[in-house]
This record gives sequence, structure tokens and C-alpha cells, in this order.
Amino acid sequence: MLIRLSRLLALGSIAVVLASCAQQTQDRTGAHTDDFGTPVGTQAVREGGELVMGLSAEPDRLDPTTSSSLITRYIMSSVCEKLYDSDSSGKLVPQLATALPTVSGDGLTVTIPVRTGIEFADGTKFDAAAVQTSLQRHLTLPGSQRTSEMGPIAAVETNGADQVVIKYKTPFAPITAALADRAGMIMSPAELTKAGNDFGDNPVCVGPFKFVKRVPQTSIVVERDPRYYDAKNVHLDSITYRIMADANIRGTNLRSGDVQVADYISPQDVDALSKEPNLRLLQTRSLGFMGMYLNVGNVDGVGKPAKPIDTPLAKDARVRTALALSIDRSALVNTVFNNWFEATCTPIVPDSTYATKSATECPAYDPKKSLSLLAEAGVQTPYKIKLQVQNSQDRLRYAQALQAQLKEGGFDLEIIPTEYSTLLDVQKKGTYEALLLGWSGRIDPDANVSRFLTTGSSGNYSGYSSTALDDLLGKAARTTDTAQRADLYAQAVKLVQQDNPYLYTYRERLLTVHTTKVTGIEVYPDGVVRLGKAAFLANAG
Repeated sequence: MLIRLSRLLALGSIAVVLASCAQQTQDRTGAHTDDFGTPVGTQAVREGGELVMGLSAEPDRLDPTTSSSLITRYIMSSVCEKLYDSDSSGKLVPQLATALPTVSGDGLTVTIPVRTGIEFADGTKFDAAAVQTSLQRHLTLPGSQRTSEMGPIAAVETNGADQVVIKYKTPFAPITAALADRAGMIMSPAELTKAGNDFGDNPVCVGPFKFVKRVPQTSIVVERDPRYYDAKNVHLDSITYRIMADANIRGTNLRSGDVQVADYISPQDVDALSKEPNLRLLQTRSLGFMGMYLNVGNVDGVGKPAKPIDTPLAKDARVRTALALSIDRSALVNTVFNNWFEATCTPIVPDSTYATKSATECPAYDPKKSLSLLAEAGVQTPYKIKLQVQNSQDRLRYAQALQAQLKEGGFDLEIIPTEYSTLLDVQKKGTYEALLLGWSGRIDPDANVSRFLTTGSSGNYSGYSSTALDDLLGKAARTTDTAQRADLYAQAVKLVQQDNPYLYTYRERLLTVHTTKVTGIEVYPDGVVRLGKAAFLANAG
């Protein structure tokens, strides 16, 4: 018997609606109000024009199979649509699919109805076979970052031109949520055949815009795609994504009008920018987190079997626990980020369906206990750790404050400023001791936990392995009962906090600013700045 997916709460988190995700709601502290942006709707807009966005970092390769960068998701949202998307309330909605999936009674067969009669940007026909090709690539390409997100798939099949059928070895509740991100991005099979592993140099998909060119460290240009099935609602001629790593430069260019939108506005600048009469601040709590990867076994590269690393930090959980106890998360986040961000110590999103007290509570800041644990482990203090950090003002400011704070707990933190794109490469290769880097977050907790901590996962950058944790996360992925999943994730959090392969430290508010000359720019808690339906207002100068 087939069951409508909307009846299976956890199978794709259809009904996972965050309290912080409703339009114009306050965050949990009550200090800030969400503003996701305004759709064009009935506003009078001008057709055409070039919109320029100031990007806070260089994206990685524009390949949905191998990408691990939030910044890349911005560009791909304009050129490469997915089977599903999430809306501002956190609900999953069809995009290249025509409806939510149906699932067999045993949970092993997921059937996805897909659009027909549309084309990729190169004129190739979009159909179930094209979807099958992309899903197979996401699942099997060496170096894929999507494999672990898609669950234990036995086969990907088609049923005619308008249905894709995924067969599972065991049920996998998060699949629809996974297909609302890069695992659901569908690539032109013709371009895949032509370009192979170089697809990311000239991505071809279905989207409101199509890729034109990329100048490394400078810009990426996309232009309106006349083949797009909803082209009547695409207003801009082109979008230029201009890399501007310096937050001050992004702010200056917003004020001058040289860029119309910029991401990752610094908490140091946001209060002043939000008061500018010609600028509008969009803001929302993030589904993601920031923290420290600690390399405990990533020797041969992510996804490869973990191997021992002969350092106290990698070998001894007491040293990692001491490090965790030496971080006063609230003091750091409030001081460095002017109360804009929120301290955290777990991957479970506060106020989500899966948030329980035990899954979100933090151990107390205790530098004295840290010193005791280091002594118990036989470690000479101060214990030195090399931390690679993105060379942006806010991240470096945080790292410097962390460096000063950790001294009391017996640690000597060496800060190594690193380019963002290099950090992404370093975390995959495992050529680091500690790394300050986060995750933009997903609506289903599987993608925020299992991806990073399951043995052999394509996102397990710490090289961590725990049979007990694998079992808990596997059970959570197989069940569709929300309360059971919440309890399993709470148990998982306790295990993670015992071993501490990753130290969760804070959650950002997503701060995006655009000029009042444009509209239709939207930012949801998933972190993506959506420009596909943006436009210049008709009365804009």
C-alpha cells in the first residue's frame, strides 16, 4: 500500500516547522525579529537590469555532487533547481518534482513524480531518466559529498518519463529533506556526458538563470535562461556575484550602490547599516552551527577508514573534554558578536520539533576541571593546538577571543588564518589539527548530525568512529515517529559530548542587506540568499 508522505511526519520533515521560521517572528532571546524578505508579488517592477551581489567568500566548485560550501548554494539556487525546496516556514515543497513522494508500507520504496515538458539550459529534455542520472552520480561519484545524505539506497529506477523510484535497503526517513538540497539538484545528462568530472566548470541545469562565466577570486556571472519553465516570473537580465571577503568593503559598496545585496553582514556593522534609509536588513536565525573540528582520525581523506593520530588531542577524549570545558560560549558570543549570535553546544536546532532539554543543554564552563582533566591525562600545560580559521574579520576576532579564554583552561591556541576555499579543501584532506568552520544547517537533524559523525560518511571530516553512535543515528533515520527520533538524537548528543570530535560553539543570525531599489530577495533559515525572482522596483532610479 502507498502512503502519502505528508502522513509520515519524519520522512522528509514535512511538518518540521521551526518556531523561529515564521515571517516576522522574534528569535528565542526576543532581541531580534526575523525578516525573510518580500516576494515580488504585485509590486511594480522594472524588467531587465544587472543585479550585483557582494559575496563574503569564494565558492568552491559549482558542482552539486562535490560542493560543501554554503556560498556555492547561493549561486546554484539561481541556476540549478532541486526536486524539492524549503519555504520560509520550514516546510518542504515540490520544485522539479510535482508532488511530495509516496512511500510503500514497508518504507523501502519511495516514488517521486517529476515534471515533464521542460528543458535544461542546453535544451536537453528534463524527465525521470535525467533525474535518475543525477541521483546515481550523487550516490556513486568518487569524492561525492552527497552519498551519505541519501541513505542506504539499493537502486534508483524510473517508471515511465514522469516517475523516479528509489529502492532502499532499510527505510530512510530524511530522504525528502535531503532532496531539498544539493542531493536533489538535477544536472543536464548531456553536459554530464560531455564534461564528466569537470561539470562544475560549466554547470548546466534547470533554473531561472544559466551560468555564463567565472573569474576565480573575482566574480561569477549568470544570465536569464529563456528556456526556464517559469521565465515569465524572472525579471533580471543577469546577476553578478562579486567576491568581497572584507565586510567593510561590502558595506561601503552597499552604501555607494555599487552592489545591491551583500551577505554575512558583520555584527560590528549591522546596526549602522540597518539605520541607512536606502538599505534594508534581512535577518533570520540559522539552522546551522559554528564550531571546531578536531581531527581524531582523518588521515587519508574524508570517507576513508579512520586511522590513529598520535597526539593527546586526537587520542584522549579527556583532552577534548577539557577543551570543551574551557570555552565560555555565552561570554564569547555576546562579546565578539554584540549579542547578535547565540551560544550552542549541540547540533540540534533550538525550538525545532526535535529539540528536547537533554538534546540542547550545555555543560558548564569549568576551566578548573579542564586543568584537572589535562593533569589526569598526563598532558603538560599549556597544551598547544593549531587552529585554522577563515581569514575574515569576524572569524579572526572570535578566534582571538577564544585564544585568550582558553589559556585559563590550560591551552595555548595558535591561530592560522586561511582562505575559505582552502579551509574546505583542508577539512576534506584531513591536513589539520583543529579547524573553525561550521554548517549552514538543514531542516532534518540527520543532515546536521549523521553527515558529520557517522563512520565513513562523506562529511565526517574529523575521522570519528563510534559503533554506538552509528547505531543510534541509524535507528533515528529509520523511524518516522518524531518523539522517538527526538529521543534518539538526545542520546546521540550525549555520546558526542563524551567524545567531542566536534565542539559546537555558536549559531549565527543570517544577516543580509540589500538596497531599497530591489525587491524579491529572500533569505530563509536554510542560509541560502535567493535571487532567482528578484527585480528592480519600477520607481528605482
